[in-house]
Amino acid sequence: MSPLPDRVVILGLLITLGVCFALVFWSVKLNPRPEPQLQWREGPSAQVGGWQPGASPALL
Repeated sequence: MSPLPDRVVILGLLITLGVCFALVFWSVKLNPRPEPQLQWREGPSAQVGGWQPGASPALL
């Protein structure tokens, strides 16, 4: 059995990488990632004043 020429191996690798990239790109386009749910840290109170170290909760 003779070894494959270098061109065939390089071409096969490039085609394989292209197919993998196309599948990943296609699957991401078909099923976009949903937006994450709002976390408690990102609520309205975090935007107004927020907690600061050393401050007592009654002062906020």
